Amino acid sequence: MLDNRPRMLSIGTANPPQRYRQEDLVELYNCPDPRIRSLFKSAHIRTRHLYLPEPDADGLPSETQGQLLDKHLRGAMEIGPQAVARCLEDTGLSVQDIDYLCVITTTGFLAPGLSAHLIREMGFREDCSRADVVGMGCNAGLNGLNPVASWAMANPGRNALMVCIEVCSAAYVFDMSMRTGIVNSLFGDGAAAVLVRADPRDERLFAPRILGFNSHIIPPALDAMRYDWDDDAGKFSFFLDRDIPYVVGANAEKPVDRLLGAHGLKRRDIAHWIVHSGGKKVVDAIKYNVGITSHDVRHTSSVLRDFGNLSSGSFLFSFKRLLEEGVVRRGDYGVLMTMGPGSTIETALVRW
Repeated sequence: MLDNRPRMLSIGTANPPQRYRQEDLVELYNCPDPRIRSLFKSAHIRTRHLYLPEPDADGLPSETQGQLLDKHLRGAMEIGPQAVARCLEDTGLSVQDIDYLCVITTTGFLAPGLSAHLIREMGFREDCSRADVVGMGCNAGLNGLNPVASWAMANPGRNALMVCIEVCSAAYVFDMSMRTGIVNSLFGDGAAAVLVRADPRDERLFAPRILGFNSHIIPPALDAMRYDWDDDAGKFSFFLDRDIPYVVGANAEKPVDRLLGAHGLKRRDIAHWIVHSGGKKVVDAIKYNVGITSHDVRHTSSVLRDFGNLSSGSFLFSFKRLLEEGVVRRGDYGVLMTMGPGSTIETALVRW
């Protein structure tokens, strides 16, 4: 019997051209607080790609909420098309071959959504079906991949494309507080695209099939990661609770065990782990509670080091590095895991 479960056929990523070392950022905006400066000098993040303004007369970044929304669209329309083009360049396909487009973002809001802007900018067909997933946070890449995979399975042979576009530098407040300092030291800008298709004719392709998903939401931790409106700054401010690593870690086993149990697998059966680059403490909590090693999360850690937390697209950056490493073998299982507001843990099982 032919297997019609969808495959992840290709991945492409992109970042802004401007790359900053962490120590450069505190010097750029003349931050005097040693506590905040120390956040930027933590060894687990070395560089990030960001769209940043020149310092104002007081040596600070100064952008209104309206300017941030404009920057989100401008940045998205630079890095989004680049990620799509790189995803498709080795497939023999063009945007005219895409039948379904799903775009994920949390770092800006606009109507019509980014999917419509991409269709106009890149020349997708006018009858391309589309969806925008807005506001779900760092976990949203797997939230979006689930319905994309379902669409692909319901439409065998047709091409679905998911694009995560996060301009995190369009969602910040700079007020010299530790709350905003933590956020400002962590996130980077980036886009990632993945092509998904369910087609028995792809049987000879060496590309992972998506076998299933499992979600876990922690309602008592609903406010642990959230946007607040800052009246003083006149813009949205993202909040991260200091207990997030412990909350996520304490619950990480549940969706993993349900995901694997549904397919008769144990954790020892998993050859590859792709975990969202949420921050060093979050990754350490996942490692400890799920029982995986530093080697298992090597790509998670290297993406965090080189790009920071890229929100919804982080796991695709790590997944791309795994593919480029060339260690995957036919028959290998992999688990993808993302975490974010809700508080939520999302998982997916793939097999090559």
